[in-house]
Amino acid sequence: MTSTTTLTDRSLLWGRNDLEPAPEFFHLVIAWSREEPHRVGEAALVDARCVLGRGGPQSQDSAPRLAFHRQRPVGWATMPPLEGPRISRLQLELAPTEDGLLAVRSIGRCPLLINGTPATQGLVKAGDTLTLHNALVLFVVRRRWSLEVIQALKEAPRFSFGDADPHGIVGESPAVWALRGALAFAAQSGNHVLVRGESGAGKELAARAIHALSRRRAGVFVARNAATFPEGLVDAELFGTAKGYPNVGSPERPGLIGEADGGTLFLDEIGELPPHLQAHLLRVLDRDGEYQRLGEPRVRRSDLRVIAATNRPLESLKHDFLARFLITVSVPGLPDRREDIPLLLRHLLATAARESPELTERFFERRGERLAEPRIAPALIEALLRHPYTHHLRELERLMWIALGSSHDNFLALTPDLCAVLRPETGDPKTDPRAGPKTDPGKSIPPQPSDSGSLGRAEIEAALAEAQGSVTTAARLLGLKNRFALYRLMKRHGIAGPDEEASEG
Repeated sequence: MTSTTTLTDRSLLWGRNDLEPAPEFFHLVIAWSREEPHRVGEAALVDARCVLGRGGPQSQDSAPRLAFHRQRPVGWATMPPLEGPRISRLQLELAPTEDGLLAVRSIGRCPLLINGTPATQGLVKAGDTLTLHNALVLFVVRRRWSLEVIQALKEAPRFSFGDADPHGIVGESPAVWALRGALAFAAQSGNHVLVRGESGAGKELAARAIHALSRRRAGVFVARNAATFPEGLVDAELFGTAKGYPNVGSPERPGLIGEADGGTLFLDEIGELPPHLQAHLLRVLDRDGEYQRLGEPRVRRSDLRVIAATNRPLESLKHDFLARFLITVSVPGLPDRREDIPLLLRHLLATAARESPELTERFFERRGERLAEPRIAPALIEALLRHPYTHHLRELERLMWIALGSSHDNFLALTPDLCAVLRPETGDPKTDPRAGPKTDPGKSIPPQPSDSGSLGRAEIEAALAEAQGSVTTAARLLGLKNRFALYRLMKRHGIAGPDEEASEG
């Protein structure tokens, strides 16, 4: 069951008005879950001391229990407690510190890793990862408790949480919701739009969303990379040519301006167009859309909207050319929306699987006729979250294909080929001042102390399955003193064990 809290409810809870800046708090975002993969993208507020664990509140809880939500501008929905036998009922203690960090302490059986390094406690900041071994990956972010109301989005989203929206944009982070609002506003304005963003961030996808949201959606969308214009033929490409120009017998060409009449012209990499050629577009960018085909004396008019995109500084654009673009939309790169990386990876994998049945059979589970979640190793998710992206979505897709090509099992793994190109942003675990006491990274993950009386049949069977039937290994995973303690629990729950290890007991 879920419950929804509206934005008005939240404003009352915080006791603040719309003129006050909203504070930012630590949140833990689910980046990977073995038992509940559908919950990727959910976030939990950490504004005071709290505990994280499996199931609902317990009598032995030392602080309020962490609750996960699905945050959207129209409100957030409170989700059920975490499940899964690997997570203890009391697993982590968390508390913000006065110096702006988040203190984390492991109190459960499932081993904790901070930024991939085994630890029992530590201090983390936004951008760090907390992993419960083979159970859960959490990404640490700082964000407002509620997303801002987006006036340009007139109705509640109609796409499922974590899925691509109708325009192909994936993400539930505040940065992506702000982008959706900016795109909707730009579409409604009717003005020419400049889309800014680094290479690979998704500028053309943003331009297509503006077109689809606008009153011109029934018209054509004409796209061209301005960097590919031959300098001597720019006017011919843009404005077209009259019949018989430049040579007798030459056909009439409408040009990009004519083709986009009644619709949208998208000019990518507009910053690559030299300033003296940008000046050729000034008249058509005015409201009456005047232009002339080469070799034709009469003036034509095109009812079009121009969306231009660039990854270059605004200084690279001619000032009066830039002044024609009354609306500017900035597309965030992956470093500004890292919590969306698992959702983006899932979307890219599903897209690749639709084109390749072999990938579907190998990396995806099926639930009847429906394609379920892809099988992804938690270490891969953790590494991708901490990689310093420079080409954003294109780079993430390239990394995905490296993993697809080098994974030998039926799940996407953090392979040596992929490790060779990844550059995790993390401190030295031995000298990192944010880290608390840690184990030696070269040693195996240590078990956490366990209360054997709280272990249920499902937890024991899950540990045995993970240990491939080895009672000794399973006992270590469960944090028990030895395998004989596990044998006693197996006997209590009626679980059969391997004969050879039992005979040793």
